[in-house]
Amino acid sequence: MHPRVLTIGSRGSALALWQANFVACKLNERGIETRIQIIRTTGDRLQTTERAGDVPPSNFVGDVTASGKGLFTKEIEESLLSGEIDLAVHSLKDLATELPPGLALAAIPEREDPHDCICGSALMALPLGARVGTSSPRRAAQIRALRPDLAVEPVRGNVDTRLRKLHEGKYKGILLAAAGLNRLGLQHEITEIFSPDQICPAPGQGALAIETRESDEVHDLCADLNDSLTEAAVACERAVLAGLGGGCLLPVGAYAQPASGSLHVTAIVITPDGSQFVREQREGPLTEPERLGSSLAAHLLSMGAAEILSGVAAPK
Repeated sequence: MHPRVLTIGSRGSALALWQANFVACKLNERGIETRIQIIRTTGDRLQTTERAGDVPPSNFVGDVTASGKGLFTKEIEESLLSGEIDLAVHSLKDLATELPPGLALAAIPEREDPHDCICGSALMALPLGARVGTSSPRRAAQIRALRPDLAVEPVRGNVDTRLRKLHEGKYKGILLAAAGLNRLGLQHEITEIFSPDQICPAPGQGALAIETRESDEVHDLCADLNDSLTEAAVACERAVLAGLGGGCLLPVGAYAQPASGSLHVTAIVITPDGSQFVREQREGPLTEPERLGSSLAAHLLSMGAAEILSGVAAPK
C-alpha cells in the first residue's frame, strides 16, 4: 500500500468523474489509495453561465479561449503545479500539445471508441434543412461538407444537457463522441457512428491522459497504466496538430490506427463552412509516431492547409 492518499484533480461533469473514477479504480487495484477533488475550469464556466448560452467558446475573449488551449485544463494544471493535487485526469483531446513547464504525461490508458456519432437520426435520414447541434468546429465543418443543406448550430452543456435538448425537439440530431456515450452507458442514444472518412476524429479523441508533475514519484506510480499502442497512435495525432499549429477549436481532424507494427494516419484540415478541405493519409513505423505525424502535417500545409488555417477567423 502506498503510504499516502493521492488526490486526483477532475472536472465535475458526469463524464469527467467517470474518467477520474476509472483511473482511481486502476490505482486502487495496485494498492494506491486515492481521493477525487473537483476543480471548476474556464470551459465549465462558459458552458453554464447564462451569458454564454449556446455561443461557442471561440467567441469569448481571453488567453485561454483565444486558441482553445487550456479551456478545460488550465485551472487543473495550476492545482497540479501548486501541489494541491497529485495527478490530473483529462480527456486527451482537451490537452494542449505543449504542456506547461514542470508537468508531464505519466500514462495514456487503452483508448475507447475514437469515432464521432450522431444521436437522434441517421445523417442521410435528416430532413432537408434540419437543425443539428454540435459544440465542435471540426464536427460542424465536416458535417456541412457531407450535408450542406443542414442548419448546423452550436449546442453547449454536458452530455446530458445536450441530449435533453435533442429530446425536447430543439435539434433533429446531436453530434457527439462515441467514447463519452459508451463510458456513461448511453450507447442506446447512438443512431450512427461515422467512419474517419466521413468525420475524422479529433486528435486524441477517446483517450484519457494522466498528467503529473515531472520527476515526481506519482509519475512513476501512474506509468503502469499506460497502453503503448494507444500512446503511439495519439502521439502521431498530436504531432499532426502541433505541426499545424492548431488548438482544439480549429477544424482539424487526425486519426491514427496501429496495425502489424505500423501506424496508418488520416488527417483533414477544413474550412468552417465545409466548402474546402485537404485530406491525406500516410503510413509509417509504429516506433516513430511523432515523425509520421509531423511529416503528414508538413504535407497538408503544402497542399493548402496553411491557407485554410490562416483564413479561420480569430476570436473577437
